[in-house]
This record gives sequence, C-alpha cells and structure tokens, in this order.
Amino acid sequence: MTAELKHLDDVVSQSLAHQRKSGSELRTFITTMNGALNVNAGPDALEQLARDIEERFGITMGLGAMVDDESFRPWLDEAKASIDPFYWDRYKKLLHKNGLPQDVITTTDELTDRILGRLGNPGLDEKWDRRGMVVGHVQSGKTANYTGLICKAADAGYRLIVVIAGIHNNLRNQTQERIDEGFIGRDTGRLATQGKKGNRAIGVGLFDDRHVPVGLTNTLADFRKDTASTNTSQIDSYKVPVVLVIKKNHNTLRNLLDWLRENSARGDDQMIDQPMLLIDDEADNASINTKYSKDEITKINGQIRDLLNMFHRSCYVGYTATPFANIFVDPDQYDEALKEDLFPKHFIVGLDAPSNYFGAKKIFIDGIPDDGAPVWLRYITDNEDVLPMKHRIDQTVDELPESLKEAVRAFLIARTIRNLRGQASKHCSMLVNASRFTKVQGLLRNRLHQYVGGIQDSLRVTGARGDAALRDAMIADLHETWEREYFDAEPDWSKVLAAMLEAVAAAKVVEVNSRANGLDYTGESNVGQTVIAVGGFSLSRGLTLEGLTVTWFLRNTMMYDTLMQMGRWFGYRGGYEDLCRIWMPSDAIDWYAHIAEASEELHLELKKMEKAKATPSDFGLAVRSHPASLLVTARNKMGSGQKHILIGLSNAWVETAKITAKPKELAANHEAAVRLLEGMAARGLGPAAADKVNGGHLLKDVPVELIDQFLLAWRNHEQAFLTQPGPVRGYIRDRQDDELKEWDVLVTDVKSEADNFDIGGWTVGPQMRRIGYADLGDHLLSMSGKRARIASRGVERIGIDEEKAKQAEAAYLAAEKLDGTDEEKRPSFPDRIYRQVRDKPLFVLHVVQVRRPEEKDIDQLRDKSVRDRLPERPVIGWSISLPPSAKPNDRVEYIINMVKFREIYGSEEDDDGAYEDD
Repeated sequence: MTAELKHLDDVVSQSLAHQRKSGSELRTFITTMNGALNVNAGPDALEQLARDIEERFGITMGLGAMVDDESFRPWLDEAKASIDPFYWDRYKKLLHKNGLPQDVITTTDELTDRILGRLGNPGLDEKWDRRGMVVGHVQSGKTANYTGLICKAADAGYRLIVVIAGIHNNLRNQTQERIDEGFIGRDTGRLATQGKKGNRAIGVGLFDDRHVPVGLTNTLADFRKDTASTNTSQIDSYKVPVVLVIKKNHNTLRNLLDWLRENSARGDDQMIDQPMLLIDDEADNASINTKYSKDEITKINGQIRDLLNMFHRSCYVGYTATPFANIFVDPDQYDEALKEDLFPKHFIVGLDAPSNYFGAKKIFIDGIPDDGAPVWLRYITDNEDVLPMKHRIDQTVDELPESLKEAVRAFLIARTIRNLRGQASKHCSMLVNASRFTKVQGLLRNRLHQYVGGIQDSLRVTGARGDAALRDAMIADLHETWEREYFDAEPDWSKVLAAMLEAVAAAKVVEVNSRANGLDYTGESNVGQTVIAVGGFSLSRGLTLEGLTVTWFLRNTMMYDTLMQMGRWFGYRGGYEDLCRIWMPSDAIDWYAHIAEASEELHLELKKMEKAKATPSDFGLAVRSHPASLLVTARNKMGSGQKHILIGLSNAWVETAKITAKPKELAANHEAAVRLLEGMAARGLGPAAADKVNGGHLLKDVPVELIDQFLLAWRNHEQAFLTQPGPVRGYIRDRQDDELKEWDVLVTDVKSEADNFDIGGWTVGPQMRRIGYADLGDHLLSMSGKRARIASRGVERIGIDEEKAKQAEAAYLAAEKLDGTDEEKRPSFPDRIYRQVRDKPLFVLHVVQVRRPEEKDIDQLRDKSVRDRLPERPVIGWSISLPPSAKPNDRVEYIINMVKFREIYGSEEDDDGAYEDD
C-alpha cells in the first residue's frame, strides 16, 4: 500500500469511527476522497481498500470477565465529569489511524474504564494500595490495553507510572517504543542523543504535542540514577506524568529504589506523595523465571513490593497471557515474612481476544480436524540426524533439514503472494527457533543465509522463463512447495515466479539473541522488510516479529508458560492468515493442543466466577487446584526426592494418556478390566443390558465399588502423574456414599481397522491410537496425535440427558458469541461443557490397538528395535469424567518423583536459555 493510499485509508477509517456506512455508501465515500486527496488510485485498488475496511469493521471483541474482591467500591463514574481525557483521546485517534477495528477500540475503551475504576482513586488523599491482574492471550494486544490504561490513569491524576517490561533489553526497548508512540508522543532515544534537534513528535504527538509526559528512560537506555536526577527539573511540580519503562532486573530495581529514597531523604517528598501505577508486563515472569536462583527470584519479587510500599498511594496491575504460574499456583514459594507477595487480591480481569485473533484455539484445536490434515501446522520429522532436538553447545550444523528448506521456500512464496495482494509495504517475517545456544543459532543463520542466497541466485539466472525455469533444481523445488502449500491461495504459478525475485531479493537472515539483534523494523520506506529471524529464548517471550508468516520451531519444552510464550506466531494476520504455516514436532503440537484447551478452560472459569460473584482468591484456588497446574507447581518446586502436590478433582477429566508397556503390567491391567466387566455382568450389567451409543456401549448405575476395585488393581506408569490410583481413589472414597455412589460406564467399541477383540464376555472393536515411539525405551505407551488423548472428542456427552446437553451447548454458544444455526459452520463443542452438567460420573474403559509406526517414524528413532516392543494385542486404558462436587475446594495429594520429572521435562537449564541470554 502506497503512502497516499494509506493516507486515504486513515481518513476513511477515522470518519467511520463517528458514522457507520453501508457498502455502497463506503465505496462512494472512498471514491470521493480519492479525488479530494489527489490519491488517484485505480478502481481495483479502491475496491481492495473497501474490502479491507469492511473486514476490519466487522471484527468484534467481547468485554471478557471481571472478578472483584468483596470490598470494591466504584469511583470512576462519579469522577468522570472532572477528568479531561486528553491522553486517551490522542491514543484513540492513534488506534484509528493504525487501522484497529472500531468495535475493538470501543471495547478497549470500556475495558480500560473498568480496570481504571478498580485502581485507587487518585483524587482521594488518603493511603491506599490496590493489586490486580489482567489475563490476556499471547500476542493479542495486551500492550495496547495497558497503554490505554496508562493514558486514562494519567488523565485521572496518576503522576508516576512505572512499566516493568520483561527480563531482556530487546523487549524493554520494544515496550519503550510502544509507550513513546502511544503515550509520550516523542522518540525518547532521539531526544536523548540529539536534544532539541531530536524533539520531533511521533505517534500521539502528531495529533497534539502539548503536555508531553517526562520519560526517565528511553529506547536506548534503561533507568539510570544520574540521568533521572538531571531530568527532575523538567517535571515542573508534577503537572505532567512521569513514566519509566524498566527491565525486570534486580540491579535496575535497586537503582530505582535508591534514587527514590535519596530524593525523599533530601526533602523531596512530593514524588512519594504522588499516586503511582506499576504495570508488570509478563507478570508471571516476575517470580517464576527458573533461570534465576531462588534468592534472586525472592529479591526481584521483594523489590517490586518495596517499590509499591514506598508510595502512600500505589497500584499494581500484572499483565500476563500465562496465568498458570506460581503467582497462583505456589502460594508458599516464599518465606513466611514474604507471604503478602504480589497476588492480585483486589481484581482479576480476563480479556477476550478479538474475533480475528490467530491464536492457540484457532491453530491447535479448530485447525486440527478430526479427519484430515491440519490447516496451518506441518510436522518436523527429519531433524534428528542433522540437528537433534537435544544437542550440546558444540553441535555442528553442516546442512539444513529438508523440512526447514521447505519452510524457507514457503516463506519466500508467501512473501511473493502477499506482494501480489498489495502488501509489499508490509513487513514479512519468518521465525526459526531451534536451539537455546547462541553458537548453534549463529551456525543456523549462516546455513540459512547460504540457502536463501542460492534461491535468489537461481531467480536472477532463470528470470521468469516459465516452464524452462523448472529445469533449475531450486526453481523446481519452489514450484513443488507452491503446489503443495499455496496453489489455492494463488493458482497462477507463472504470476508467482514472475514476481518472486523482486519480492525476495532483499530477504535477509538475522540473529536475535543476547549477542546480536538484527531485527530493525524502523525507517521510512514503502517496501516492507523480508526477514528470517533465528533465535531462542529472546524470541520466546514478548518480542514481536512483524508480519510473522512462517515458523520452523524445534524447541520442545513442556512447561505451560514457556511453551505458550514461545508462540510468537499468535496474533493478527489480516489479509494473509491463509498463507501462515508452522512446522514443529508432533509432540510439541500435541502439547500445544493440550495447553490450548487448558487455557480456554481457564478463561471460561473466569466468566463463571464473575457470574457467581466469586473473589480473586477463589479464582487463585481454582487455578492451583486445576490438574493442569500440576506441571507448573512441580517445576517451581524443582529439587531432589519426592514432592507432594495438592490437586482438585471436582469438575475434572482424568485419563491414561500414558500407559505402561511392560508385559507383566499390561497383563495385570487386562485382568483388572476383565474383573470389572465380569463384576458388572454378575449384577446384570453385561452386554445385553448396555445401550449402544456413539463410541461404544453405555451401562448405567454401576456401583462405585467396582470402579474402586479396578483402580486398586491398576498398574500405573511412573510418568503418568495424574492417573496415580491413590489420589483418585481417595477423592472417590470421600464421596462414595453420595455424589459418586453410582456411575455410568462406557465400554469403547468402534469400527476399526483392527480385528475385533474379546474381553470379559464382550466383543469390541479397538480404538486405533498413534504413540510416541521413542518412549518405548522407557516401557511407555505415550498417546500422541491430536491433543495427546486416549479418548475421542465428545465422549463426555455420553450419558447426559439430551435436554441438559443442549442447554450446555446453547450456553457455550452464547458465552463465545458463536452462531449455532448454520450446521456447516457449527463449532465442535468442548467436552468440559458437558462435564459441568453431569448428574453421575462417567468411567470409560478403553480398548486400544497401538498403530504400527510408519517408516518415517522409524527413521527418526535412534534405537530402531523399539518397534519390536509394541504390544501385539490391544491394551487397556481408562478415563474418568468427574462432575462438579459440593466440596469443590477439597484437594488430594499427588506425589511426584522429581528425578524422573527432570528426566521427562528437562532440568531448569534445559528450557530457559541459560547459555543464551544471561
């Protein structure tokens, strides 16, 4: 899009902020302004602009959820008459100019009002201290939300605003740029180096450059005592706000605390008397970043609280997309003296993502159909011989895996198609995250640079010679990738080939880590950058890759927060979502799908708690009790020996996604299943008494003692933490006389490519499941495939009254603002909605035939003999759907062997980039 066309877009979009137009009215207005502004764009460009604007203005965003403490007293409505919305009005104009959809701006306005109203009233001259948290989604616009909050807080009277922005310089600098653009209105880096010569308005300053806030940090430097001291004269008795963007580092925090104390000691108490707002971006990283020692974690946590306590009136608002963190999970992380911590005791806000958000749910749940290939995901199966998943710091990289070459070709083709769509002025990026070691990242960068250079050379030599160009091996490979990935997006190969050299001639490969940062999207140009970024931990939290289109992702941590934060591909992909591709190992895909469901459940829990008028402490307990929190809690308590972790099983789903492969234990589990089936038959609950349902045979009113006997006999694998029979039996036993007295039991039976199997008087068709074949070395059958589950989608609907099931579905559609009338677009309902309306618990007896590995699976294995260890006959697994309990806060104790835990999930250094970004 040319600068002139962008100006036309800005003018039209801002006019629509005040008055909506029909399709014909919009096109007439665009044509009129095209002439008035002398843009002189052609009919095709004007029609594309009209469609882009219509798409943006069709995007919606919900208000999310708000959980308050019981003492909340609203103040904002009464104060609004006296508040001049100067900073917010400027920011709102910037959001319009940047093309944010009108509905999203309106909702952001309402949301930031709701959050501001829960902060302390800056007009109230008495001591107060407020703590809250905002839970969003990765790359979904949290920065835009808290920038809006900062603007409104400044309008309301807050005079000191501190933003703590991650643990890396590049993230702090990026956040400072956003604050410069959205709140200060000046380029602080240029001001620091050029003085008055660099005093040029940017962002909101272009609309109104009065009342410029004082910045005590800039895009070039974090907080420094000497610099801050020279700037205090500019503060002018705090008539304008003072803002700092600092790194989450104990030295930086110490310097800030010392500077504030020194100013106070010199009699300058004005600053300490000012109402202060502290925004903690990536709040879960304040205290659980495992790369630091426990002493240092405690130090940072304590310093943040010291900073808050230094002011008579202070507010703390933590922003995070990964609330499965010890701010909820591990309340006894610190010593008794530090129990106050940073828990958001006054409010928790759950942000809805806009309807065009390209997030975990869309990619890993909706984007993986039950039948057919994933929409955006591609599997990495060829790395082990070239770049193993686990490698040392001295790993060589002599060549690239074929899947990485395929990803590079897809990226270059996608860039070309984006140009053909009129997006040549937009940035286009590829992410390669395959190692935590900077040395290995450097080698990868070199190999990628050579490969991209080879493609560019072939394009120069062959030109656009049509079919003749296909005689060049590089061009032939590009053609195959286009045919495989992008034929539907742009079916004319000759058109793609003709445009490709111009589109990718300037493509470059850069490193982004502690020793190098080749990312630089600044500069005035009508041509967007084409960048392949190679990195590790620096690319795993907070850093935005502009126009990220293709990803090749080899890292395989299983930690909830780390894994989700590594998802730099989440965000907004207007006009090119169909071109996005993500390559990753199947295990990582399974884990992302699992965590995506847990995160969705968490946001739903917030909405339920808002309706129930629950408090933040209730929500904290719910998160701590959630089975998904087991991994996070264990990680925080990493050490030797055994760890005892409390988990709640009310409204929970428990299943054997990991099953022992030892022949004796498989036989014992088979015998336990036989005894269960025979025990039911002895009570008249055999095959003849069962109802045939989708997926098997349903038996009703099965006595709890039969379930308990089965679990007592079950032989669990040590890596299957959640299916330890002891805690599950304990939970059931406490409710065996009332809530869990009688059960529904489903015996699975499906049409299968495997032979029917006879067990305990039943003949059933086994479920076919793929496993992680590398795990066979640990005598483990680890379910893989979609969501790494043994059960099929919809199983928890079985046994529920049809009317109740439909009510649950209608409530889900309403909560998610989805249309359930169109059968073709009808969503797949998550199983959790049925669990919430169950009258009786459901026990599922799974009969599973392990699928034989394909040759590509065998090729990836170091030990090729594992295929000989696969069980020949079907194996037994189980799952349980437990309805909500009348005693939801009761928890049971799980025991984890931490030596084994480290073997499975890696040591602390394995995930956190300790060799990369110290």
